Amino acid sequence: MLSGIQIAVALVGGYLLGSIPFGVIATRLAGIGDVRQIGSGNIGATNVLRTGRKDLALITLLGDGGKGALAVGIAWWLTRTAGAELQAQATALAGGAAFLGHVFPIWLGFKGGRGVATFFGTLLAAAWPAGILAGATWLLMAAVFRYSSLSALIAALLAPAYVWFTGRPMPLVALAGFMAVLIYIRHIDNIRRLAKGQEPRIGAKKAEA
Repeated sequence: MLSGIQIAVALVGGYLLGSIPFGVIATRLAGIGDVRQIGSGNIGATNVLRTGRKDLALITLLGDGGKGALAVGIAWWLTRTAGAELQAQATALAGGAAFLGHVFPIWLGFKGGRGVATFFGTLLAAAWPAGILAGATWLLMAAVFRYSSLSALIAALLAPAYVWFTGRPMPLVALAGFMAVLIYIRHIDNIRRLAKGQEPRIGAKKAEA
């Protein structure tokens, strides 16, 4: 079993890494202001892109995905001599904590992003075959339906099955399931708009008020 210290390091370290708001930091350093006052008010790359700065959106995307991957990587390295099962437990805890930190960051009053980039970064680091399958699912659904949110919801829903079918340990299946639940919670408004046919499609301009 993991020691109490190992569990604490995975949870606290992962959460603090995940809480780094790259979208807020990037836009403020660029002199644009607080991204939470722009567009949808979200801190993710999609909303940062609404500033017209593709470079800042890319920085946000890589930062949000990278922090989940980094949390998993650090946990994996620290338990590299502990055996596969304990490694899986540690990486699942750290990855889940990083995802939780992004969605509910302490620095922003627990009001974070929807978690899609962090989901993919964490999943790729923890169980890369499943991460690739989830990414391919997003691309396919986006090409067919042209809804970014729907594509993310379907990819998240299938992620636990992908992890299981690719033979990864159960803690990583649980990690994928945990992230999927939080993604659905954070996309409640998107789900309502999808049900009403009001969700904007990829590339579509919002109608003027």
